[in-house]
Amino acid sequence: MSITVVTHPLVQHKLTLMREKSTGNALFRRTLREISFLLAYEVTKDFELGFREIETPLEKGEFPWLEGRRLCFVSILRAGNGLLEGMLDLVPDARVGHIGLYRDHATLQPVQYYLKLPEAIGERDVIVVDPMLATGNSVVSALKHLKDAGARRLRFMCLLAAPEGVAALEESHPDVPIFTAAIDRQLNEKGYILPGLGDAGDRIYGTA
Repeated sequence: MSITVVTHPLVQHKLTLMREKSTGNALFRRTLREISFLLAYEVTKDFELGFREIETPLEKGEFPWLEGRRLCFVSILRAGNGLLEGMLDLVPDARVGHIGLYRDHATLQPVQYYLKLPEAIGERDVIVVDPMLATGNSVVSALKHLKDAGARRLRFMCLLAAPEGVAALEESHPDVPIFTAAIDRQLNEKGYILPGLGDAGDRIYGTA
């Protein structure tokens, strides 16, 4: 399994702003949208290009073209939607799927409550998004459901990862590359990433 840590200075600067306890919900959401745009640029940089015939002001010709309709972003609800907006700014024609999972705080295991995917998912390049790769249980479950639905070309993008989550994903889905802005130190006893940035969903939506 490959892991890419995006070390671009703008990504790291924005991540520090999001980590800060005093950063309010509005600024947190705006910064997440900005950083997701930058991360999506890295995740898609080696996608195969086709060619499209167009006419410039001077002549006709064939030029590189990324077929957005072949690309699918799948958000792990609810926090994944915070990453989704910036990605759609970058690729507005991409299809979007959603998978609803919540973590049972007693067992730390995922519980699925929703799944809606575009048709022909097996023919698409699928990027699964969730801000945090903590225990890895939710992402492992989401990827299994997507594979069961026929998805084959999968990538996972997150804002922060813990070593425990990386190990869980590598064990269960070694074929799925990970893209993240940072791999933090460890999980605490409640399954939160340290030093982390708190609960991403609560900070996005102001529900803390």
